Amino acid sequence: MPTVQSPKLTLSQTSSQQGAVVTASGTWQVHALAHDNAIKAIEAQLQPLQGDTKVQWDLSAIDSMDHIGAQLFWNAWGKRRPAQLTLAPSLEEFFRRIEETGPLATPPSRANRLTPVMKLGMAILLFFEHLKGFIALVGQVTQDIGRFARHPMRGPWREISANIFHAGFQALGITALVGFLIGVVLSYLSAQQLRAFGGDIYLVNLLGMSVIRELGPLLAAILVAGRSGSSITAQLGVMRVTEELDAMLVMGISHGFRLIMPKVLALAISMPLLVIWTDTAALIGGMVAAKVELNLSARYFIQKLPDAVPLANYMIGLGKGVIFGMLIALVSCHFGLRIKANTESLGRGTTTAVVTAITVVILADAVFAIVFNGVGY
Repeated sequence: MPTVQSPKLTLSQTSSQQGAVVTASGTWQVHALAHDNAIKAIEAQLQPLQGDTKVQWDLSAIDSMDHIGAQLFWNAWGKRRPAQLTLAPSLEEFFRRIEETGPLATPPSRANRLTPVMKLGMAILLFFEHLKGFIALVGQVTQDIGRFARHPMRGPWREISANIFHAGFQALGITALVGFLIGVVLSYLSAQQLRAFGGDIYLVNLLGMSVIRELGPLLAAILVAGRSGSSITAQLGVMRVTEELDAMLVMGISHGFRLIMPKVLALAISMPLLVIWTDTAALIGGMVAAKVELNLSARYFIQKLPDAVPLANYMIGLGKGVIFGMLIALVSCHFGLRIKANTESLGRGTTTAVVTAITVVILADAVFAIVFNGVGY
């Protein structure tokens, strides 16, 4: 194995008219240049020589060289051969290739020809495309539910049960925690305002109405959209990436009947139960805070709650749970089926599904508030 000599660069001054003489020796290959950071010392020596046309370069004493070593000299020469250069024939090939390569010309970037009006039009067209696909999905699920009602023994009971477990039972912990904390915060803030007007006893009315009619269903829906909605979209997206959806079509298995409908029915069943669970946790949190802040006993709170909140509000909350659950499942499945067979589309589709599901839930809640404006008071 040949010995590797460290790359050396020697600078000698002959005369002011002839200029300096730079002599290179040793091994100018990448492993020798990287040893003991030799490349930094050489670059520091070459830096003052850049642009000096009087310098004489003698590279005949170099043992061996690669393109890395040749590029160091080429940069010091200002991307062209110096007038006074002594070079061994074995090194000529490296500099000839670098010289023939020349400067790399990057293609000019294409100007964006889309005007704001065109971008707005494309966004509107994309919205209607999603709306058309969503309506078609709703129609397909409706047909699958009718088929399931006609032949219940052939229905996907295991899929429905599994989705109820994943989307409902496993979400009990996080919904109870968030509901309890929201109840505590709402009770504390309301108590401070009611105490100023001497309306401490109305805390039960305020907390009961806000939690049972609005906050309970909305909190549960947002948590399920972020937790279960993203899971549904990611599951369908991975099945698209791994071509499981195509395999199901080849085997004659309907996507809607085996994948989408069980998720829609599972969330329609799970969400009202989660709403009840979230309402209970929030009311318990508010009751604890009311005891600490206003010294309202738990017995008074429980006795006053049925009179403070009419039954219609409770039914509206459960109805919201059913609608919210179905919307979350439909939106998540819609974006899950539109994912392309690559990981970038999977991540983007999952994020879009969660944001869209939460937005749709809030819009549906606003529609409920307008439609049932005069109910439950």
